[in-house]
Amino acid sequence: MACRSIRIVSPIYRDIESFSVLRERLLAVCTSSLNGARMRFVVIDDSAGTDPDIARLRDLEDVEIVDPPFSLGHQRAIVFALRRIAATLEDHEIVVTMDADGEDQPEDLERLLAPLIDDPGASRHVMALALRTKRRETRAFKLSYRVFRVLFRALTGEVVRTGNYAAYSGWLTKQIIGHPYFDMSYSSTLISLQTPRVMVPCERGTRYAGRSSMHPGRLIAHGLSMLMPFTERIAVRALMSFSAIIATSALAALAVLAIRLFTESAVPGWATYTLLFLLTLSLIALGNFVVLFAVFSQTRAMSFANLHATIDGRSREPSGPPA
Repeated sequence: MACRSIRIVSPIYRDIESFSVLRERLLAVCTSSLNGARMRFVVIDDSAGTDPDIARLRDLEDVEIVDPPFSLGHQRAIVFALRRIAATLEDHEIVVTMDADGEDQPEDLERLLAPLIDDPGASRHVMALALRTKRRETRAFKLSYRVFRVLFRALTGEVVRTGNYAAYSGWLTKQIIGHPYFDMSYSSTLISLQTPRVMVPCERGTRYAGRSSMHPGRLIAHGLSMLMPFTERIAVRALMSFSAIIATSALAALAVLAIRLFTESAVPGWATYTLLFLLTLSLIALGNFVVLFAVFSQTRAMSFANLHATIDGRSREPSGPPA
């Protein structure tokens, strides 16, 4: 398989041992399966300079260290790095984002890159995403994740089975990375964009070393952030649901009123209680919609303010060397 230059973007948090294993295995894959394509590594130190072991990587010629001002979390760290290096990317270069702990397996890289390499004409516009086919987790985690997937699909209409493992061209990186939704979630923004994508089945691996720093609180926050790029869809679906509840309550109220005014039939007690319940539910639905609409409006305003700031910043950059 003929391949071009590859830029591997990977966040680490006090996990130099895992990254060292990942780098060795990726270089082995590059030599054996990718015809020795040039591979460079962009490592984001998400410890924000508090990990002294990061110095071990600074002397490696194929490794570039990106130092964020504070800990961002693995997804925002990826976005931070992509925005930092975007100007240095060649259009034909391939960008691969992946976790460094071993759960994104280097042995899947050849298949992940195939859609970009086999059709050079279309590869500029296409992204390849790793589709998770199997997870090595506890039963409690698998159950919670399944519930989250059902909830995610009900709210957004999308099936979430992807993570940070993705590949796309340098040209596409420069086109999409300024999108404000990336400030909320990297992985779910990739599937929210109207960009052609190919899903490549990849089994999730096991950690090379150490233990995960994720705990239930962080997992919940991560799940909520994944919903943020779909705020517009959620707002529309919520409006439809709330409208249906209010319409049902209004029709039920009219039916009870018509029975009382125009017939001699007695209104059953359960009908009255049901009507009161529906009216209460409609008021709750209306209140929820108002809150959701306010949050949605604020989020959109902040996101596009950031987008305009990014565009203004780019427009002020010099277009070439001084005369």
